[in-house]
Amino acid sequence: MTVIREEDFVTSIHDALQYISYYHSPDFIHALHAAWRDEESPAARDAMAQILVNSRLCAEGHRPICQDTGIVVVFLRVGMDLRWDTSRSPQAMIDEGVRRAYLDPDNPLRASVVDDPAGARRNTGDNTPAVVHTELVPGDKLEIIVAAKGGGSENKARFAVLNPSDSVVDWVLKTVPTLGAGWCPPGILGIGIGGTPEKAMLLAKQSLLAPIDIQALRQRGPASTAERLRLELHDKVNALGIGAQGLGGLTTVLDVKVLDAPTHAASLPVALIPNCAATRHIHFSLDGSGPAQLPAPKLEDWPDIALAGTENARRVDLDSVTPAQVRDWRPGETLLLSGRLLTGRDAAHKKLVDLIDRGEPLPTGVDLRGRFIYYVGPVAAVRDEVVGPAGPTTATRMDKFTDTLLEKTGLLGMIGKAERGPEAIESIARHGAVYLIATGGAAYLVSRAIRSSRVIAFPELGMEAIHEFVVEDMPVTVAVDSRGESVHEKGPAQWRARIAGIPITPQ
Repeated sequence: MTVIREEDFVTSIHDALQYISYYHSPDFIHALHAAWRDEESPAARDAMAQILVNSRLCAEGHRPICQDTGIVVVFLRVGMDLRWDTSRSPQAMIDEGVRRAYLDPDNPLRASVVDDPAGARRNTGDNTPAVVHTELVPGDKLEIIVAAKGGGSENKARFAVLNPSDSVVDWVLKTVPTLGAGWCPPGILGIGIGGTPEKAMLLAKQSLLAPIDIQALRQRGPASTAERLRLELHDKVNALGIGAQGLGGLTTVLDVKVLDAPTHAASLPVALIPNCAATRHIHFSLDGSGPAQLPAPKLEDWPDIALAGTENARRVDLDSVTPAQVRDWRPGETLLLSGRLLTGRDAAHKKLVDLIDRGEPLPTGVDLRGRFIYYVGPVAAVRDEVVGPAGPTTATRMDKFTDTLLEKTGLLGMIGKAERGPEAIESIARHGAVYLIATGGAAYLVSRAIRSSRVIAFPELGMEAIHEFVVEDMPVTVAVDSRGESVHEKGPAQWRARIAGIPITPQ
């Protein structure tokens, strides 16, 4: 009889989470490299190059691919003939493995889980609890899938109950453009069809855990409705021209996964969950012989590519930049930022706006006039690092605070990822401000431009505290200029037309 010892299980969960924090799976690297080779959009190609270079750096340095190290999701297939050598539940053991992994001093991972979600939203401090799905199956083995899903892509999950006669393809093609770029394409779309509402969502999530194999499927041909849907959606979603980081281009998805289940005759539940460029999951099994053995991939799996040159990039001194200078910047232009930069995410923005609404002064050191704020919650630094991986978070979450900060503080610019909403864009144009983007999924690469970091306000917020960074040649792209023109509207529209065969002027 197979006996699964507590320490073997806990150690395996810890090891798996550390492993996926810094290793992309080879199938993803190969698929992204192929997309990079074929990409014709310079902006999208450079974004993919940054993701690939970042991935190799993380594999070499054993540091997180993305600063959002995710909420942990574990799927267990428990053989009914095995026995546990423990007095703790699988949930408790998994949470202990998560706790150890996220507090590991050699590679601490960012704690992003909050309890009391509709109230105080207190950070649990160790990223527990995990979300655990358990299935009992015949046999005496324990099969485990460990995933860590970032909030940017999880927030773009969508669900609908269609009429049985409705088209799943039409619904997906209508839904994907509404997701924006906050899920950090290029990635993978998971589609769950059938069952009941909660089953469809679970199918969509499970579908994302399979290897990328769309090209192999295309070569052998589809053998089921689900496989035919995969091929059709892969082609049609990419024809939307959304492209890497929403900048416009040929590749928006590297693969589309579809799982289905029998459903009620009157229903057609459909779920869509995207997986971002920081796709993180690993499959292994335990047979009672010890912890899982997770062989490191070979560095040869990563392509040796160079980032685009910066000869034509505009260099910006953040300590002296003026509104007049900002007015010359145009969407799609590359900037290299140097100087002092403040950070702030949702919780910090709320605190700042609450102070403003009450007529109270902002914290000492938080003078936003003529300054730029970076939407980031960095990973804790280790060894000789100034700061850990520090990639951008989705900017649309800050939209409701934007007008107040621009009007009341004199804030000049913002840096994040993905598009801004109509009201935020209108406010940016009205105040002559600007919105810039850094590449989502290149957090370790971005952190190398940060020369110093210190917390200046709200330390109780942990990773959401306001920091002051000093950066040198931090690469960003102008996403919304001072006139309100957005690259996330212009870029995909141009590439959608190009893919459809309508001549356009290159970006």
